[in-house]
Amino acid sequence: MTTEESSTRTVRREALADPGYQAFLALRTVFTVAPIVFGLDKFANLLTDWPGYLAPWINDIVPGSGQDAMYAVGVTEIVAGVAVALIPRYGALIVAAWLAGIILNLLTIPGFYDVALRDFGLLVAAIALARLAVRYAPARHGS
Repeated sequence: MTTEESSTRTVRREALADPGYQAFLALRTVFTVAPIVFGLDKFANLLTDWPGYLAPWINDIVPGSGQDAMYAVGVTEIVAGVAVALIPRYGALIVAAWLAGIILNLLTIPGFYDVALRDFGLLVAAIALARLAVRYAPARHGS
């Protein structure tokens, strides 16, 4: 093993021992996997009947059926998850903005306030991921 390989392993081990980096990895993993899984499920409706989560006033302004709207939501969520995987600093902000829209939708449906509150917690976690990414996944600048 070369000195360079040994040095790289030592740096990686130290990074994995850093609680801030551990938090960053946990949030990045969840905000990559969950939006992709939920996005894919918008096409299958295995977890729930997703059109039931669409506020009637939104359903009235989007073209097509509620399920058609959920297809667009699914694509958006998949893109957001991939963005978190590739560029967590900005992808997390996309997820936070998306969650803000979901919260607005849910607050206009009676009986969904508990889900809106849960999504507010997720929004705060997405913002925390964006802040952690400033340190642990800084923006790349072309040379």
